Amino acid sequence: MWHEVAKFGLIGAISFVIDLGGMNLLTHTVLEGKPTTARILSGVAATLFAWFGNRSWTFAHRRSRPVHHEVTLFFVVNGLALVISTLCLVISHYVLGFESRLADNIATVFGIGLGTLFRFWTYRRFVFAHEPMDVDTSPLRDEDPPG
Repeated sequence: MWHEVAKFGLIGAISFVIDLGGMNLLTHTVLEGKPTTARILSGVAATLFAWFGNRSWTFAHRRSRPVHHEVTLFFVVNGLALVISTLCLVISHYVLGFESRLADNIATVFGIGLGTLFRFWTYRRFVFAHEPMDVDTSPLRDEDPPG
């Protein structure tokens, strides 16, 4: 399990940079004054990266469902995690009135954290749920099999 946690963490860290960096880039440029829209767009970009990373590396040894079933579950789970994360921003920005960029970033980081916990649990439990395969078929596996 720790091996999966480490891989998930690396994919998550890169996704986090895409997500938070994308939101800040968008809110400082073309979507100034629209933090929710920027949050959703950056979240979608991070989700696409996470799909490829987690499917081909983190949980590659657990793949046993048809791709269309796996991808549907993955995007439903990530859609729910994006709702969790976006709600944190909406509550902070619009309900509590914390409208500074710093406050938006803090709310986004908090929301991404909650979404990440939700995603890891659901990926392991539902999306990539089957028992690990005997051989890691990941193109990025740590080492080649002997022989």
